[in-house]
Amino acid sequence: MSGRVGGAGGGGAADARARGRAQSSGTAPPLGLCCSAGFGARIPGRPSMAVEEEGLRVFQSVKIKIGEAKNLPTYPGPNKMRDCYCTVNLDQEEVFRTQIVEKSLCPFYGEDFYCEIPRSFRHLSFYIFDRDVFRRDSIIGKVAIRKEDLQKYHNRDTWFQLQHVDADSEVQGKVHLVLRLSEVITDSGVVCHKLATRILECQGLPIVNGQCDPYATVTLAGPCRSEAKKTKVKKKTNNPQFDEVFYFEVTRPCSYNRKSHFDFEDEDVDKLEIRVDLWNASNLKFGDEFLGELRVPLKVLRQSSPHEAWYFLQPRDNGSKSMKPEDLGSLRLNVVYTEDHVFSSDYYSPLRDLLLRSADVEPVSASAAHILGEVCREKQEAAVPLVRLFLHYGRVVPFISAIASAEVRRTQDPNTIFRGNSLTSKCIDETMKLAGMHYLHVTLKPTIEEICQSHKSCEIDPVRLKDGESLESNTENLRQYVDRVFSVITTSGLSCPTVMCDIFFSLREAAAKRFQDDLDVRYTAVSSFIFLRFFAPAILSPNLFQLTPHHTDPQTSRTLTLVSKTIQTLGSLSKSKSASFKESYMAAFYEFFNEQKYADAVKNFLDLISSSGRRDPKSVQQPILLKEGFMIKRAQGRKRFGMKNFKKRWFRLTNHEFTYQKSKGDPPLYSIPIENILAVEPLEEESFKMKNMFQVIQPERALYIQANNCVEAKAWIDILTKVSQCNQKRLAVYHPSAYLNGHWLCCRASSDTAAGCSPCTSGLPANIQLDIDGDRETERIYSLFSSYMTKLEKMQEACGSRSVYDGPEREEYSTFVIDDPQETYKTLKQVITGVGALELEHAQHRRDKFKRTKYGSQEHPIGDKSFQSYIRQQSETPAHSM
Repeated sequence: MSGRVGGAGGGGAADARARGRAQSSGTAPPLGLCCSAGFGARIPGRPSMAVEEEGLRVFQSVKIKIGEAKNLPTYPGPNKMRDCYCTVNLDQEEVFRTQIVEKSLCPFYGEDFYCEIPRSFRHLSFYIFDRDVFRRDSIIGKVAIRKEDLQKYHNRDTWFQLQHVDADSEVQGKVHLVLRLSEVITDSGVVCHKLATRILECQGLPIVNGQCDPYATVTLAGPCRSEAKKTKVKKKTNNPQFDEVFYFEVTRPCSYNRKSHFDFEDEDVDKLEIRVDLWNASNLKFGDEFLGELRVPLKVLRQSSPHEAWYFLQPRDNGSKSMKPEDLGSLRLNVVYTEDHVFSSDYYSPLRDLLLRSADVEPVSASAAHILGEVCREKQEAAVPLVRLFLHYGRVVPFISAIASAEVRRTQDPNTIFRGNSLTSKCIDETMKLAGMHYLHVTLKPTIEEICQSHKSCEIDPVRLKDGESLESNTENLRQYVDRVFSVITTSGLSCPTVMCDIFFSLREAAAKRFQDDLDVRYTAVSSFIFLRFFAPAILSPNLFQLTPHHTDPQTSRTLTLVSKTIQTLGSLSKSKSASFKESYMAAFYEFFNEQKYADAVKNFLDLISSSGRRDPKSVQQPILLKEGFMIKRAQGRKRFGMKNFKKRWFRLTNHEFTYQKSKGDPPLYSIPIENILAVEPLEEESFKMKNMFQVIQPERALYIQANNCVEAKAWIDILTKVSQCNQKRLAVYHPSAYLNGHWLCCRASSDTAAGCSPCTSGLPANIQLDIDGDRETERIYSLFSSYMTKLEKMQEACGSRSVYDGPEREEYSTFVIDDPQETYKTLKQVITGVGALELEHAQHRRDKFKRTKYGSQEHPIGDKSFQSYIRQQSETPAHSM
């Protein structure tokens, strides 16, 4: 809103501190380019990020649909409207930002975001901001979901009331504390106590307004006293190492029944507490920012002295007046949080081998993979891990060919072939989404960007025409766009990935064999996927396919809808195309394309992508954009003189080079050929007192880069590592810290060419498109089988019933496809055995973890509510059920 002078509610010191914390990255990270994910599956080309536990790996991921906000408070000005956006935060770290919705109190966002979570966290938070032209954007309210509560809202559209935000409630991080109470005999012979409080370190403190200079105050407080002491300020770190000890006189007689001879004669040690407050030393006029506190009653020393533990920082209850939730409005969200606990590969061998044999089982309906599709509530649930597993082991084409042939044999009408939401359709959809993402981008992205930027009006519905618009001009604009999109699609056959072409070939052969009298079925079997389920949805919703960073504005969205409808009809090769449109204006518009050349182009394209003797697309060498976005880089010292300062640049990675420029679209300032990347590794925070830094190591020097947040840093490191994995001169060792002031900070070596002192990260798969963890996918399939165990047992009963009884089938059994009851029963028995064995392993691991876990450790600090919930669950779980 241009001309805005101030944010909501005026904004005082606490509000300013809270704003700075929630926007710690300082600028909006361009995460829409690489982290918002369509398809509802993990992003191809994005490796998983596992947290290691003893005996297994733990993967965390979250998929979020940010719907809309409603009833936001009006702006205190004549306009009353707001320009709002929503951020997604892991604790206080922003990892995604929606686009701004202008002039609305009920903004609709409609954006999806997916990421693998590379670290532990306590809250998944959502902040609604009001954009301010002249000052820092103001926070309207937030939704904070504790990690342990995420399953309550799993995959459900939920309205959350926005809560008030102030600096005292915005905390994160943990503190390592040691308390020791020692007896001291005074000159008068009375025994009293001296308390030693040692602050060792803190971890994970929030970054406020782009910096963190923390210090701690330590207070001994009781009913009659309050004595405070303070640590030194640690500059530019959110993981400060204090290691300072403070002593307090705790005056108490040796007998509780005798009056004290000291000033605090009624004071009891059990009534005292140590309070540790963390602060950020700030130069702002508002004063130092509160980062969190912890309170430890001294009665803990009765159990053990010394008392040593990690504590989570807690918010401060300052008794301030809070707004009613309904005053701030609400936000609609759909959150899917997933944790995968993955064992080593050998644990999964029996179940994995059973699944990988599915393509060879006769009939395929008796295979383990097909059975998974039968018992899952939604076919998509089964298709996602199955396709990824089969792609990883090179078995996806035989499996899809087998289930497609079986489905074609059951199809009676060629006009309905592959039109349902069957396991075959969902598996092919998932394969196209994984293997075809780069193909989709290379083919459509330039044209979609042109449509979005040119902003030409293409409305051809006479009822929707605006004043001053010309129907003829709009029709011509739309015709040109359709021609352009149609051309880039039908000339892209050589770029279609091999795995998709092999699948299309099997579909074409199966359909032609089943319906020999229908000469077009070999085309419609393929076009129903490549046009109807691949290109048309991407044109309709380009943000879901990462073709645009956010959903498009209403006018562009309408244009893309009309283009998508036309392309879908052109690709369908239906006999009566104009009749396929409900709207008369679309039927009239389609007459422009009622020429044989369009049908011929579609058939030639479909022939090419479904031919077994086609040219290998890998021989078509063209740059493929893998990732792009703003980051901050340090000057490399290529000039002999000059400051090695930090500058914000637009980075761009293709399969040919890694470049940066001042802004998107500018000519590159510097380019690194992929073959010159020797290693890509994290850079220790202490090098420049900056978080989320990594280094791209070249033959002459290293390029130091800071990403916007931990998710982005991990994503850049992994995609750069993968694209350079096959380089012959890759390093085996590197320096984890920078070369500053004449030596390496890590090993103190003085030569800037000294060999590295730490081993490089172990190799990642070199395939950019598909980086899949087979064990993780098998674990997910196990979890699905386990959750649908009741239906597996029902399916066993159905097999037994069909084997011995030919009469009317029970209704509960009729939903299962069972072509061979005996073979299906045999597979079911193997599945249930394999799932049971894995369940025993998980139960044993839970028992072992329960025994060795210590509350108050660095992994599970005191105040960890998720761990308290875990303890409660374990104590309530009978031994036999574990």
